[in-house]
Amino acid sequence: MEKKIVHVGQVSGLSRLSGYGNEQRRVPKVDWLLVCATLLLITIGLMSLFSEGYSHDGGANFRKQVVDTLIGVVPFCLFAFTTPLFWRRCVNLIYGLNIATLLAVFVIGAHRKGAERWIQMGPLQFQPSEMAKILTVLTLSAYYANRQSEIQKPSTFWLGFLHVAVPFLLVLMQPHLGAALVILVCWAAISIVAGVPAKYFAIFAILFLALGGALALSGKLLHGYQMERVLGIFSHDAKGKSYQTDQAEIAFGMGGVTGSGFLHGERKAGHFIPEQHDDFIFTVMGEEGGLIGCSLVLVAYAFFFYRLWLVMFQATDPYYKMIVGGLFAALSFHTFVNIAMVLHMLPVVGLWLPFLSYGGTAMWMCMSSVGLALNIRRRERPLLF
Repeated sequence: MEKKIVHVGQVSGLSRLSGYGNEQRRVPKVDWLLVCATLLLITIGLMSLFSEGYSHDGGANFRKQVVDTLIGVVPFCLFAFTTPLFWRRCVNLIYGLNIATLLAVFVIGAHRKGAERWIQMGPLQFQPSEMAKILTVLTLSAYYANRQSEIQKPSTFWLGFLHVAVPFLLVLMQPHLGAALVILVCWAAISIVAGVPAKYFAIFAILFLALGGALALSGKLLHGYQMERVLGIFSHDAKGKSYQTDQAEIAFGMGGVTGSGFLHGERKAGHFIPEQHDDFIFTVMGEEGGLIGCSLVLVAYAFFFYRLWLVMFQATDPYYKMIVGGLFAALSFHTFVNIAMVLHMLPVVGLWLPFLSYGGTAMWMCMSSVGLALNIRRRERPLLF
């Protein structure tokens, strides 16, 4: 008898004919390799934060990160067990919520370090720009999924850009250039996965570069401190623009091949690197783990992104494929830019390292992304009848 492969996304019509009404429940398997990769990265991050605070704050950041990770189980379960089609049905509500929280930052947001990015909720701080990334992925994917028959039209492309232009500008005004760039990268990645013609991207790139050049010449593109970070790439100044990245280079150099050992980083203990627990957490591994330790961390990231890419590659529903494509783009962009700026290859743009950097909202966003990917992976696994 001939066997037929039927995907979960295609079963709804078949169930009415054959009586199969619970196909999704017949696929209880979990991508344990993706789960293990995630847990490994979270463990590495907690160990690094424990080491960073060992001689600094008595482990306060480590303890708070443990609590935030445990709280992250809630959004993880929310996205892991709620059918993705629910988010598609509520796309207008989600988009409105996204814009409302970003606007709320300017009204009730906490002002810190020259920016308004946080909303205080009792003992917790919530950063809407982080969750805006995953919410934008959901709404933009739904937008393209509802217009698959019109994907070749230029109006679909430009309306898709307008869809993300509002959250992009609101995040940029906080100001948070790094998060705004992530939203733009998600838009490009989802548009590519959706099948938008390449010629539209070429036209957009020309217009974007022309506008960016005009703003740069007028001095309105970057804030003063952002321009200093860009200039810091081309200079070495012990007390000036590149102080943070220069100290990071020294930490990597002292780590050598094998590192100084867990809890034994001298530069870390001397607190030479500002905000080391946040965007520069990779320097802890560079000093204490050396080249070998850093390489193992990169291997862990490579395996994590391979499993995430596999979810996208094997997805059959366009909506599911676009969601995972957007999540993959966001997290991989974060990882690449963070490590590159720590290694003094890119300007410091304030992008955390997924699962490793200190920050509750960042951890919640990462765990939500994994929960959503696991959900899609389970639903898209083929069934054999």
